[in-house]
Amino acid sequence: MTGSFGPTMDRRTLFKFGGAGLAITGLASLAACSSTSGGGTNSSATLKMLYFGEQKAATTIQKALQPQIKKIDKNATLEITAINGTDWNDFIAKVLTQIAAGAAPDLVSVATEGLQQMASKQMIVPLDDYVTKDMSSLKSYFGDVHPALVESMMYQGHLYELTDSYNAGSMFYSTDLYKNAGLSTPPAAWTMDEFHNNAEKLAALGSKTNSFDWVVRLWGSWTSFLYANDGNLLTEGKYSGGDWLWNKAYADNPQAKGRHGGWKWGDPTANSKAAVEALEYVIEMQKANLSPSPDVGGGGTLQGLFASGRIGMTIGGGFWAGGLYNAGMKNGSFDVQTFPTWKSNKSLFGAGGYGIFNTSKNKDLAWEVVKMLVQPETFDLVYPGNVTTPARKSLMTAERYKTTGPEHWSVFWDQLDGSVPISAPPYYQALATSLNQRTTQAISSGDAKAALDGMQSDLEKAQANS
Repeated sequence: MTGSFGPTMDRRTLFKFGGAGLAITGLASLAACSSTSGGGTNSSATLKMLYFGEQKAATTIQKALQPQIKKIDKNATLEITAINGTDWNDFIAKVLTQIAAGAAPDLVSVATEGLQQMASKQMIVPLDDYVTKDMSSLKSYFGDVHPALVESMMYQGHLYELTDSYNAGSMFYSTDLYKNAGLSTPPAAWTMDEFHNNAEKLAALGSKTNSFDWVVRLWGSWTSFLYANDGNLLTEGKYSGGDWLWNKAYADNPQAKGRHGGWKWGDPTANSKAAVEALEYVIEMQKANLSPSPDVGGGGTLQGLFASGRIGMTIGGGFWAGGLYNAGMKNGSFDVQTFPTWKSNKSLFGAGGYGIFNTSKNKDLAWEVVKMLVQPETFDLVYPGNVTTPARKSLMTAERYKTTGPEHWSVFWDQLDGSVPISAPPYYQALATSLNQRTTQAISSGDAKAALDGMQSDLEKAQANS
């Protein structure tokens, strides 16, 4: 450390799931009533979509997207069925169960957490040929999307999804509590020492105020401190390849420099010095009464506490803008800053988008729907009310955030420089389960090293069995 010292969509439901980025776009299926092998359209097609959330929200989206579907195929209809869950690992488990039972869909939308798992099992197909064929029309899309988000949708040199949304782990804070504590807006390059100092001043407001709160999960947990401490749960690497995309779609974009064929998650480093320090830090915050014992899972409880003035600071992404507004917070009563720097300014993000299932007999139609879903005019039909962060920079405007806030909304995009996607190897479910269990163990016992030694063993076994 540097010094002394760590929806309407039923929008309330939507932001409950939005931590890694894609509360609303769970898993979609484009299933034709009578398909033709290899693609094409049918005289009559039922477009079926499985949705991460509640049925009321799914029905709302279904109605909103129907005109867009008709533009692609006038005989097609859209049917969305919701799948509920507490987090992405829960959602993915339910989807895999359905697939194992023979209900494999045609079109899928899944967050970073499930991409490599599905790609490694050849459940979804590379989009390389489709993208290459339509590169001229997709130039405006790629020119509008940060290359970090595109790279997170790649695996072993191939692109498996077009991204439409993401959430980076920034630091939200209550402007009212900051003012009461005599604190000013955190600077753009603030440090962990400054963060800790602010937490101590917030604690002085009284026992009803938690300086900082967080949840036990992979995205936006103590893992944000791990990244800022220049660590990770897995060894970071890149797959080779990808030049077919970077040389054509991002030839003149300096942010694409050093991009390759997707993130290659290597050997586990769960019990590294950086990891132990990060987990020990949040444990010490709890012991010092700067933070309560965290919940496991989504962030719905956090947003309720934050909105009621019980939390001074917490980790959130762009989905918190709509979430807090819909929880009753007025524009100006909260704001956001990049995550504080520790040994690095590295932070995390989760992205989501759309891909095509290998089992699809209607892949060409599915591809047309994928392209439609990432168009600017579609975004607010699927994500009304700032309940996630647009992947397209042209949609990141002051006009978008003038009602909900926060004032420093540009942080969401700026933080992508230097960020990496959350660690999501093909054995993601085992990783997420271990993180939840071992973090809970560490909080209960106060022994971060022993818990992370256990996580290291868990991940080594999962890697070997993957």
